[in-house]
Amino acid sequence: MFGVELYATVRQLVFLDGMSRRDVARRLGISRDTVAKMCRYAAPPGYVRTKAVERPKIGPLIGVIDAILDADETAPAKRGTRRSGFGFGFATSTALRAATRR
Repeated sequence: MFGVELYATVRQLVFLDGMSRRDVARRLGISRDTVAKMCRYAAPPGYVRTKAVERPKIGPLIGVIDAILDADETAPAKRGTRRSGFGFGFATSTALRAATRR
């Protein structure tokens, strides 16, 4: 992926300095198609998923997890806070439920 600086350089050369897209591609060593895309977007568009993430292992258990969290009304709101080996935690059972649905 190309940086914002390269986008700015390409757009400046094409739009302000009046260079052709072909000359810009040759000068910077990038494809003419890439130069065309950079002229379409002011900043890199980023990655967008084409389809939802499949959850093959946790998918069948989401209903069970929701039932356990709904049944646990006696616990304080912050009881769902857990630390894992990944360096993050969930502050509430609502956050846990939302994370399992992603």
